[in-house]
Amino acid sequence: MAQIFDSHAHYDDEQFDEDRETLLEELKENGVGAILNMSSDYASVKKTVELTEKYDFIYGAVGIHPEHADEYSEEVRKELTEILKGEKFRAVGEVGLDYYWDSNPPKEVQIRVLRDQYELAKSLELPIILHDRESHEDILAIAKEYKDVVSVFHSYSGSVEMAREIIKIGGYIGVSGVITFKNARKLPDVVKEIPMDRILIETDAPYMAPVPFRGKRNRSDYLLGVAEKIAEIKGLTREEVLEITADNLKRLLSI
Repeated sequence: MAQIFDSHAHYDDEQFDEDRETLLEELKENGVGAILNMSSDYASVKKTVELTEKYDFIYGAVGIHPEHADEYSEEVRKELTEILKGEKFRAVGEVGLDYYWDSNPPKEVQIRVLRDQYELAKSLELPIILHDRESHEDILAIAKEYKDVVSVFHSYSGSVEMAREIIKIGGYIGVSGVITFKNARKLPDVVKEIPMDRILIETDAPYMAPVPFRGKRNRSDYLLGVAEKIAEIKGLTREEVLEITADNLKRLLSI
């Protein structure tokens, strides 16, 4: 069987505290070939570093999530820069814009922090992993400004038109368990429209588990269901989807 390459997960999350080690060994036995683990807030940066040091198949991305944009500072930037120079660190992320929650830092703070992290990705020649919630217009405009940075739109929720714009600038679309939900309207159309060499599969573990595990804690081997659904839409086999998306992540991360 082709290996599963999970382009976005949070195994540093406290939901894994009780059985992290056992679970990660299990995933390897179940055909998971690589995981890109994301930091989100400042505290998760250290945990992501630890995971990459302990497990050969876990790679890291560090960055400050828009919900925590007010934690970003010059000191934090310096620390992120040093970590991102490490062999196992292959992307800046998870960063972006989130206009959904009123409790989030103001838009102008989020935009400033996102731009600064784009500059960081540019200087280190790394891709950037984007969180985009209710902020399609602004985040796409910034991604277009930084065409020389490869932008990955994680757990894509935009339109077909927006996806076409992302592809034009050399970006990637992250497809999560949402593709298996009955109420997923736009995402199947997006998957149908965009070329396979621009699709990544992701769990966002422990969140967004696909059907039939919806509502449970997500894990990388559940991506078989996501690959199955993409295969159905694209007229491919599940194995072909796993192979192509693994190649896409290898190319993106140079692994």
